Amino acid sequence: MRRGWTKFSLCTSAAICVTLCALAAAAQSDTAAAKRANELTLAGLRPGHDSLSAALKRYKTKYVSNHDKDADNRSWQDTCTGRALTINLDPQSTIRQITVSSLVSRDGACDDRRIDALRMDDWATGHGLRLGDPQSRITELYGDPKSNGPTVKDNSELEFYFYGFEWAGADVPQTLEIYCARDTGRVVEITLASPNP
Repeated sequence: MRRGWTKFSLCTSAAICVTLCALAAAAQSDTAAAKRANELTLAGLRPGHDSLSAALKRYKTKYVSNHDKDADNRSWQDTCTGRALTINLDPQSTIRQITVSSLVSRDGACDDRRIDALRMDDWATGHGLRLGDPQSRITELYGDPKSNGPTVKDNSELEFYFYGFEWAGADVPQTLEIYCARDTGRVVEITLASPNP
């Protein structure tokens, strides 16, 4: 083989190798980007956009557990299932933060009408994460968390997942916090919050 052909062959091989490496890196980057997802809603409500009136219309005023009109929080609870939906409001009654939890004390007082009115089937994120889902579903939907680790809340041993969505822009909810029971590996609490005013 001529010397020129060998040089050409080596250059071509190197160029092909560099191209293949670049394509592989781009594919890995696309996969990581595809797994990264921000969240806009929880329980059918959007922090930073929806108001208290939207929550009261959706979940019925008569089932609000705390009726103090000056309070920053409103909560809907079912002590039969141990579930609660809590919203935190800004001074203009815009929802700042939404939490759904199954860490509420149960007292055995079951009322099917209340359960139906609270529409607990709607207590999911926009991507479909619900209380009781397996821990593995969190990273399937949102990718790797910004931070996570063991924690204790209300005397329960939990695994904490934190997602920050600053990369998605300032007009969307900025944080998603998820707690899973360490013994069952199931989601027990989800909080979605808008940017601080």
